[in-house]
Amino acid sequence: MDIVNSSEKFIIESQLNRKIYNVMDISKRCCYGYPQVIKSYPLKAGVPFPTLYWLTCPYLIKVVSDMESEGKISELQNIISKDENLKSEFVEAHKSEIKERFRIAENEILKLPEVMIQKMKNTGIGGIKNFETVKCLHLHLASFLGGTKNPVGRIVWGKISSKECFDKQCIIFEQE
Repeated sequence: MDIVNSSEKFIIESQLNRKIYNVMDISKRCCYGYPQVIKSYPLKAGVPFPTLYWLTCPYLIKVVSDMESEGKISELQNIISKDENLKSEFVEAHKSEIKERFRIAENEILKLPEVMIQKMKNTGIGGIKNFETVKCLHLHLASFLGGTKNPVGRIVWGKISSKECFDKQCIIFEQE
């Protein structure tokens, strides 16, 4: 189920270096008009697909990968663990994405076997089961940029000094 047009799909597939199948729309674009974040349909071939938002911008993917290699996941996990307000906000972000998945595809979701329905009701952003766990900074940033009030994504976004690449030619490159 792809709703984006063929040229947008080509760009996204080039950015991600793989085929895509269930893109609903482009949630955020850079100043050059290229996709930075896409929104995925909550089901893929009739099976739950828990990641609603995907970071596609190769520049942002690289920046966030560098942050992860520098230990920022643990750092943000510590921040969330110690701040009750952030923790509560983080749990709400997970619940918000669950609600959004059901809003988009509730009729189809409710036709699934009960075990799959329960899984979709109990897994948050990117399929995370423990709503207080920071998993992957890419998915939290995508969630935030896609419109979810995700505090981890907000913090990550705040730590990125340059929000876009300086050369539109860097939009599509071979990821390391």
